[in-house]
Amino acid sequence: MERQGSLTERSATDYQTLQAMANRLRRHSLETTARSKSGHPTTCMSAADLVATLFFRYLRFDLKHPKDRRNDRFVLSKGHAAPLLWAVLAEAGAFPVEHLKTLRQIDSDLEGHPTPRNKWVDVATGSLGQGLSVGVGMALSSKLDGIANKVYVLMGDGEVAEGSIWEAASLASYRNLDNLIGIVDVNGLGQSQRTMFGHDTDLYCRRFEAFGWETRAIDGHDYEEIDEALQWARQGDGSPRLIAARTFKGAGVSFLSDAEGHHGVPVTDPEELQKALDELNDDPDRQFHLTIAPPEGGGSIDPDGFQGQMEKPSYGPDDTIATRGAYGIGLRKLGEAHPEVVALDGDTKNSTYSQDFLKAYPERFFECYIAEQNMIGAATGFAALGKIPFSSTFAAFLTRAYDQIRMGAVSQANMKICGSHAGASIGEDGPSQMGLEDLAMMRAIAGSTVLYPSDGVCAENCVRLAAETEGIVYIRTTRPKTPLIYPNDEEFEVGGSKVLRSSANDQATLVAAGVTLHESLAACEELKKDGIEVRVIDLYSVKPVDADTLLRAVRDTGLVITVEDHYPEGGLGEAVASVIAGQDVRFHKMAVSGLPRSGSPTALLDKFGISRKRIVEAVRKLV
Repeated sequence: MERQGSLTERSATDYQTLQAMANRLRRHSLETTARSKSGHPTTCMSAADLVATLFFRYLRFDLKHPKDRRNDRFVLSKGHAAPLLWAVLAEAGAFPVEHLKTLRQIDSDLEGHPTPRNKWVDVATGSLGQGLSVGVGMALSSKLDGIANKVYVLMGDGEVAEGSIWEAASLASYRNLDNLIGIVDVNGLGQSQRTMFGHDTDLYCRRFEAFGWETRAIDGHDYEEIDEALQWARQGDGSPRLIAARTFKGAGVSFLSDAEGHHGVPVTDPEELQKALDELNDDPDRQFHLTIAPPEGGGSIDPDGFQGQMEKPSYGPDDTIATRGAYGIGLRKLGEAHPEVVALDGDTKNSTYSQDFLKAYPERFFECYIAEQNMIGAATGFAALGKIPFSSTFAAFLTRAYDQIRMGAVSQANMKICGSHAGASIGEDGPSQMGLEDLAMMRAIAGSTVLYPSDGVCAENCVRLAAETEGIVYIRTTRPKTPLIYPNDEEFEVGGSKVLRSSANDQATLVAAGVTLHESLAACEELKKDGIEVRVIDLYSVKPVDADTLLRAVRDTGLVITVEDHYPEGGLGEAVASVIAGQDVRFHKMAVSGLPRSGSPTALLDKFGISRKRIVEAVRKLV
């Protein structure tokens, strides 16, 4: 074993060993990207000295139990340096070095950017600027559990231009996350040109210091400076710490070092590749005995399962409640049943009603303030460590965090999102506050589940269903209070629906959810006066959708009308259309028919074509 104890015990020989290992990592990065004819070897080479020292001197990680919560965490925010990560894991013994030859192949878990298909990876990275937010979530999770580990986030200097980095930096210092260590690989080169601030490590330090971090600027190729900085970073006391490391892209090879035009360009020419390998002076037959030390304590701490049953709804028959209010009640009840549930909000908790969870479980509630990208990124970090995060804000504001949600899906994150104030029915606040794109947005997320409750009973059940369903689950809630539709003991399931009105003489089917379901029920009663019978379906599960019930309605009525408080594109109507396409059926979609404006909810629903009056007119015309 070649791991030494304190910094003062290290010698020049120790650093020479680390340098030899870093060059081995550079060799792997060059060879594997050349073999796959794609990849980013030069960005791996700039960070090789940092990664070799971190992994074989400071990281505490049990390779046999990668999900052990006591492990230090490493987030490769600059995900295009994946070959470097795969190389160091292979050299540490996570998997055979020969497996590196499969980089970027269709059946390999060594993908072009890291994903959790590889069990030593917690989250997917590669959409730049997101890793620090994930690290914030991980650091908060460890603090919550009382685990004294460290969370390392390796960033590229180019991605530090992203606003999400600074959202994360701000919250990290506010929450005193001294278990969070950021490392910026300041290699001065982006994809297409020099980065904004080149090699000015002092500038990066000043900017993070302005956000409340302690910082240190170093030469990222000087092993003594790297060693001292990492030891300093682990001794954080009350503040997160940042290392800004001046490096060179392509370091170790003269014709690649600090040279423009090599981003994402593997060295595929055999003569050039051999020249590069010769310059590294790496003996491929050399055997290293460097190891990654496991965390102290032995055993393994793994995520817990459900601890109890969630309390059922308990409404009176004449109660009215907004689904956003019922969401808050359900979230509080879920928190009592499941200690791994945590709640995050973006300074909207008195509108989303996640404040109910805060009042009951303040230690498990995390205010993220008006920074939705960081909120979702942090939720991904919580999910990676076994928590079940529920993030809440206005549906309209989730559009800011769509890339984080998308990457959460790539991370296979078990996280839940509630978008409140959906639709034109919010009223006088106007179109900037109206979530009218969210169903389309969330339906398009890979593997997502989309739930849209219409009353308090259904909303509380949707909270339970979200917690029981793996992956990203979106719950859409609305602002106005509505009467109850269901008894307290009604059962719901993902992929289900409810037929609320039907007869043998139905001439049309209305499919709706949320506010427009109540409008459809009122329209149904009005149409009865004309002798027109219509079926009404509550499509509370928008994805997956209840195809059997919809197809039965097609056969029985021959006319399907969808009504939604959402723009026409991508919402409930198109979810229904995807099922009934090709059937012998007439289909009509009613949705918000233009850019809304301020007004009363009733006036808005009518003006933009989804009120009970408009539904009655449409059915009369079509029947």
